Amino acid sequence: MPEETEERTVDTHPDKTSGPGRILVAVYAIFALAATSRAAVQIGTKFHEAPLAYVLSAFAAVVYLLATVALARRGAGWWRIALVACGIELLGVLTVGTFSLFDREAFPHATVWSVYGQGYLFIPLVLPVIGLFWLRRTKP
Repeated sequence: MPEETEERTVDTHPDKTSGPGRILVAVYAIFALAATSRAAVQIGTKFHEAPLAYVLSAFAAVVYLLATVALARRGAGWWRIALVACGIELLGVLTVGTFSLFDREAFPHATVWSVYGQGYLFIPLVLPVIGLFWLRRTKP
C-alpha cells in the first residue's frame, strides 16, 4: 500500500500581530488613549464652543479603539474589521483635514484629524496608510 503523505500549506503572509504589527498596535493604542482623553475633556468642559469638532474627536477615538483591538486580534473577521477601521480613519482624516482647511469657521477648535492631523505631527494621516499597507501584506 502506498504511504499517504499529509500536504501542508505554508502561509507566506506574516501574522498581523507579529513583528511590525506589534509596533502598529502600540501606536494605535497610544492614539486611542490620546483621542479618547482629548474628546472626554473637550466634551466635558467646553462642548458648547465647538460641538462638531468635539463629536468628531470622539468619533476618531472610537475608530482608533476599534482599530487597536482589531489589529491586536487574530482571524479573518478581525482582519476585515481592522481593514474597515483603517479605511474609515483614512477617509475621516482626509475629509476632516480638507474641510478644516477650507472652512475654518466650522472647526473653530481642532480635532485629532484637523488639518490632516497637524496637531499630532501628521501621524493621523500616515497611520492609516501604514495600517492598510500592513493589512494588505498580512491578508489571511
